[in-house]
Amino acid sequence: MNDADRTPIEDTRFGEITVRQDCQDRLEVEGEGIPRVTLERGPESEVDPQTAIGTRDPAHLTMRIDGREVELKPAKGGLRRRSYRVDVEYEGVGYRLVPDSVPSSRLTRDGVHIGDFSSDGDEMVIAEWKEGAEIRPVDASIGYALSSAFGTGGQPMWMMIADGVSSALP
Repeated sequence: MNDADRTPIEDTRFGEITVRQDCQDRLEVEGEGIPRVTLERGPESEVDPQTAIGTRDPAHLTMRIDGREVELKPAKGGLRRRSYRVDVEYEGVGYRLVPDSVPSSRLTRDGVHIGDFSSDGDEMVIAEWKEGAEIRPVDASIGYALSSAFGTGGQPMWMMIADGVSSALP
C-alpha cells in the first residue's frame, strides 16, 4: 500500500481520514481523531470480484479496531437491498450498514440512524452525519471501513426485475 498517492478524505467531524485498500486482501482506515481499523480477507477464500474486500463470507474475514478483533457479519446479498447489510458488534454496541437508496447506505448504532455513506467500494468514501446525532470516533472508523470494503447503495427490487425483464426481451 503506497501512501504517496493517497489523498485523505476530509470528514466534517473528524478531519483527515485515510482509506487504503490492498487489492482485495486488506483494507485500513485511519486518522488522527479515530481508532484504526483493519479488515483482512483470508488467503484461502475464493475471491468475489463484486465485493471490494473479495468476499462476504464472515469465516474468511477478520476485522480489528485498534488491534482488537471484532465480530463482523456481512449478509450474503440477494434481491433485496437489506440482504446486503453488514453488522458489526464492538464493545457491546451493534452497528449496521444497510443500503437505503441507489447510491448510499445508512449507518446505525444500536438501531439509531447516525449517518449516511456513499462509496463504490473503493478508497473514496463520503460520509454525511445525521444532524443532532452524537457521533463517536469509532462510528467513523466503522462506517468508512464497511463502506469501502463492501460498497454502498443498491437498486430496489422492482428496478432489478425491470432490468431483468427488459434484457430478456428481443
